[in-house]
Amino acid sequence: MHRRALLQLATLMPFGLVGPRIAWGDEWPQRPVKFIVPFGPGGANDIAARIFADRLSPIWRQPVVVENRPGGDAVVAISAVVGANDDHVLLFTASAAFTPHPYVHENLSYDAKRDLLPVAGVSELSIGIAVPQSLNVDSLPGLVSSVREQPGKLNWGAISSLDDFVFRGFLKSTGLAMSRVPYRDPISALNDLTESRIDVCLAALALVLPRMQTGKVKAIAVTNRERSPAAPNLPTATEAGYPLLTYGPLLGVFGSRALTPEIRERIASGLQTAAADPAVVNRLAPTGQVVRFVAHTEFIETIEQERAKIAAIAKMVDIHPGE
Repeated sequence: MHRRALLQLATLMPFGLVGPRIAWGDEWPQRPVKFIVPFGPGGANDIAARIFADRLSPIWRQPVVVENRPGGDAVVAISAVVGANDDHVLLFTASAAFTPHPYVHENLSYDAKRDLLPVAGVSELSIGIAVPQSLNVDSLPGLVSSVREQPGKLNWGAISSLDDFVFRGFLKSTGLAMSRVPYRDPISALNDLTESRIDVCLAALALVLPRMQTGKVKAIAVTNRERSPAAPNLPTATEAGYPLLTYGPLLGVFGSRALTPEIRERIASGLQTAAADPAVVNRLAPTGQVVRFVAHTEFIETIEQERAKIAAIAKMVDIHPGE
C-alpha cells in the first residue's frame, strides 16, 4: 500500500469510519424483514403494512415482506412473532388488536407487556360507525333514538377488540339495550351488515367506504377525535354528542424480546423516514388513515392509556379478566 494511502487509513480509523468494527446501523437488517399482520389481505392493517413495506425495502436495502396470519383473534400472529424471537420478524398492527386480550382469553400463551416491544406508531385508523341502509338511521342521535324505541331488538356486530369494549361502554352509559353478535373478523361482520343481518358495526373506513358505494351501507359517524379526510362529511362521535365513543387506533410495529435498543432505534428511524414520504401519505389517505409517526416512548404511553380505558370500561360493564 502506498504511503499516502496508509496515512489516509490511519486518519480515518480514530473516527470509526474504517476498521473491523461495523456500526450497528450497518448490521441490521442482515436479511429480509418480515411484517406479520394479524388480519387477511385487503383490510386497513394489511394495506398500511404493504405500503410501508414497499417504502422500507430501499431504505433498509433488504426485501420487506408482509405475511398475513389471521385467526385466533390476532393470537396466531402474535404467537408467531413471539415464538420466532427474531429481530427480523415484526408485528405490524394496532395495539387495539391485543390490549383487550386479558379480558377475553384465558390462558394466553404470551404476555404483551413482557413479550411485545413497541417500536413506533405509524398511522391512525379512521373507524366508522356503520348501519345498513334499511335501518333508516342517518345519525348517531338517530341510532340512539331507534335503539331506545326498540330495546333489545337491534344488534351489533362485535369483534373482540377495542371497538367492542368502547361500544359496550357506550351502551352502558346511555342505558341502551342491544344484542351482541360476536364475529371473528370485521369483514364477516360488514358482509352481514350489508345484508341487514346486523344493525350496527364499527370498522375501519377502509372496509366501510367500499360498501357505502353499493348503497346498502351508510356510515353515520367516526370515532376519531377529528373528521377523516377520506370522509369529511362524517361527524365525529364527540360532535354528535357521544364523547365516550371517541378513540382512534394507532397502527404500529412491535418486536419480540430479541430486539436490542439499537435495533429498535434503527427500525424506528426507517419508519419515521417512510412516514414522512408524501407518497406514503397519499397512498394511505384513501383508506381513511392519517399518517402519525409516534416514537417509542410516546407509543408506550398511548398503549398504556388504551389499557386504562379498557380497564375502566370493563369495570363499568362488569367484564372480568378471562371472561
